[in-house]
Amino acid sequence: MNSTNFRTALLVFMVLFISSVSLTAQDMDGKTIYPGAVWPDDRGNHIQAHGGGIIKLGATYYWFGEYRAKDNLPEFRYVGCYSSTDLVNWKFLKKIQFSDPENLGAGWVLERPKVYYNNRTKKFVMYMHLDDRSYKFARVGVAVSDKVDGEYKFVKSFRPLGLESRDIGQFIDDDGTSYLVFESRPTRGFYIAKLSDDYLNVAEQTCFISAPLEGGAIVHYNGLYYAIGSALTGWDPNPNKFATAKSLEGPWSEFKDIAPPESKTYGSQSTMLIKVAGSKDTTVIFMGDQWRPSSQWDSRYLWMPVEIGEGKLKLPEPKPWKLNIKTGQVSVENK
Repeated sequence: MNSTNFRTALLVFMVLFISSVSLTAQDMDGKTIYPGAVWPDDRGNHIQAHGGGIIKLGATYYWFGEYRAKDNLPEFRYVGCYSSTDLVNWKFLKKIQFSDPENLGAGWVLERPKVYYNNRTKKFVMYMHLDDRSYKFARVGVAVSDKVDGEYKFVKSFRPLGLESRDIGQFIDDDGTSYLVFESRPTRGFYIAKLSDDYLNVAEQTCFISAPLEGGAIVHYNGLYYAIGSALTGWDPNPNKFATAKSLEGPWSEFKDIAPPESKTYGSQSTMLIKVAGSKDTTVIFMGDQWRPSSQWDSRYLWMPVEIGEGKLKLPEPKPWKLNIKTGQVSVENK
């Protein structure tokens, strides 16, 4: 291809890309997920649930994440709470407000909130990465509520297993056992830790994965555990990688790329893997964030069904796609 044709092809690609990520509520059909697009809630506002996590109660999914709206008051941090029955259309439930719980000062950090429901205590327990602006506090914070969209009361902060903790993830196994996933910079790896019976602490170390990765996400699929992580490059995207194991305790395989390395995970960072087990198929969805640090309220979401099985995991090129929540089947636009 000569230089003129290359520039033309590049321009066409850019136009198509920009148009694909500039969709508005009017463009959406209520059935399709558009990776990288503005994702409106039931009010028409872009969903504010960055670095988030999802739990399912009955037939309803709840999405919690960093609420980074442009008009947030600077002294507070906020968590967005949304609900959906199809993972496509989301209803805004609450903007949960937190004041500085540990007197961390200006620029204090609340990141990657994850909520668990404890069947024994009937409480909703929120974990969050809590830090000061220099990222030296390195703890998890814990807050509790009687309702999924209630007022979450801050309980405490601590270092799980006595270790520094920054990016956190959550994993709930098929038997309902709940785990905290956290990255610890001094040990250059991330931990899987089983939660205590009341979910207010970690009970024990399940595994240490010796790889300098954050954004840890785990799924159990057809007898194997798959773990995904992102390299330590701050806001900048990088080639996310995956490993497998027959049990959470390991041993884990070597880490391999989930997408072409040059794509840098299509400009995203892992935050969770969502398994949808339907009547005809089981789909695993990569849930990633496309961060925009200078305009965080406009950060986007890259959700795509992955190609997974027999120890392999691939994140395909992002395209609009549909999910049948009942059958678990997906269809991806062929363009």
